Amino acid sequence: MSDLFYDDEKGAVADKAVLPVGDSPEEVLVRRYGRLGPYLAKLFASGVEARGIERVPEDQRDPANTWNNLLMWWSVNTALTTIPVGTLAQQYYTLSLPHAIATILCFGAVGAVATAFVSTLGPKTGLRTIAITRFSSGYVGGTIYSILNILTQLGFSVTAVILGGQTLASVNPGTLPLVVGIIIIGLLSLIPCFVGYRVVHYYERYAWIVVFVIIMFLWGLGGHAGFDINAQKSREDTGRALSADVLSFGGIVFSTFSGWAPIAADYNCRLPANTSATKIFLLTFFGLYIPICFVEILGATLMTITDPAYTQAYENGSTGGLVAQVLSPWGGFGKFLLLLLGLSVVANNIPNTYSAGLSIQTLGRPFAAVPRFVWTFLAFVIYTVAAVAGREHFSEILSNFLSILSYWTAFFIAIVVEEHFIFRRKGGPLGGYNLDDWDTPGRLPLGVAGVLAGCFGVAGAFVGMSEVWFTGPLARKAGAEFGADLGFEVRQSHTSSQTVMPKSPPFSQLAAAFAAATYPPLRWLEIRLTGR
Repeated sequence: MSDLFYDDEKGAVADKAVLPVGDSPEEVLVRRYGRLGPYLAKLFASGVEARGIERVPEDQRDPANTWNNLLMWWSVNTALTTIPVGTLAQQYYTLSLPHAIATILCFGAVGAVATAFVSTLGPKTGLRTIAITRFSSGYVGGTIYSILNILTQLGFSVTAVILGGQTLASVNPGTLPLVVGIIIIGLLSLIPCFVGYRVVHYYERYAWIVVFVIIMFLWGLGGHAGFDINAQKSREDTGRALSADVLSFGGIVFSTFSGWAPIAADYNCRLPANTSATKIFLLTFFGLYIPICFVEILGATLMTITDPAYTQAYENGSTGGLVAQVLSPWGGFGKFLLLLLGLSVVANNIPNTYSAGLSIQTLGRPFAAVPRFVWTFLAFVIYTVAAVAGREHFSEILSNFLSILSYWTAFFIAIVVEEHFIFRRKGGPLGGYNLDDWDTPGRLPLGVAGVLAGCFGVAGAFVGMSEVWFTGPLARKAGAEFGADLGFEVRQSHTSSQTVMPKSPPFSQLAAAFAAATYPPLRWLEIRLTGR
């Protein structure tokens, strides 16, 4: 028997005879899967989360995890995975340390503001982030964002488990194969995500403490090895080329903050609807800004050590090798700290794994009907296999992935912000969110405005693109030798083994600006014609 029926006004909706109002997700899934129901019931009784993308009713909210808007993001980003981003400033963009630090602080602030705003929508709506996009881009547009977010979270996971595996393999070289290290990190990430929301929050509340101490040790040991603030000065570009380098690296920094925006509401949608939005914003902002800047600047600073042993360690073992060399003066204790740093990747990879499963559910009702933990497990399998296949190309994967990521998150944020403040504001054209319509296509926006604005955002990226095969007109004016990739796309040399990295502007300027400029008139017209 189908769980859905067609209503002339609402479209395909849940059959109340099959899914009575007030039924818990556990009851719905147990009943839906017939003979498998008793096994699912035992699984849920043991603590595995049944709730997927369903909206959390107000009477099922809990204020217990309010401070995790700070502590969770602090744990997620006080991790080994944040260090490599800082190293890119010198590795690919030849920036001196002062310019690298200034770029991280400035572009990071913009990205943190964007993600912190999106996080305030979780308690207000009781919905996961991608489900919220349905109120601006409709059911179809929400599905498109689901696909983009799935790729984003899987991409983050690939880079995370590779770095974690590299670090575990560096503890005692030659004893633990990199492939095994990758699988270990993946499995440890899967366990709390499989169980669900409460275990994720419990782990992330405390995971930062030990790692933060180790990060402080790295600062001290690196300083003892000898930071040279002018180490990169002779290699740094000048003039327009320097501007392009700063904008490019800034785009990558922005993406390390804004990359969390598509999942920011996933972890506070169970807070009461009357939770202070200002409090959520500030906790999320500082939970992102302080640890990411602190650790990325550490990565940039470690690259100024000129001792040949350290430079060789980076060339041979990337970030994991460099960190191992920094800790090497402490012998066995240093190896123990390296092991803990490798395991810190788990805290960073948990949100990727958990939210990837939710985004798969948001693809549509057939996907939502499958229990959340099934998709979580599938995400683990996909990114682990991909990481094993690409384990020898970590730096290229990291740089290219973050560059591509930055432009879609920019227009995603622009559209969500404008929908909220222009059309959903009190006294605005729509006057708020009718949250009961979140999964009813016939009552959601058609999505034409959101999808078209997103396409204009892609067009902005194309106009500002700087590739081996194409350089956009604006990119040609903004950069030096290779142009400046104003759309945040990646430029890969096909005539050399060396990756030529993108030259990009702040806040994915063109992608965001094109979407922000076109969305309001398109959305106004859509509301005028359809009333929703």
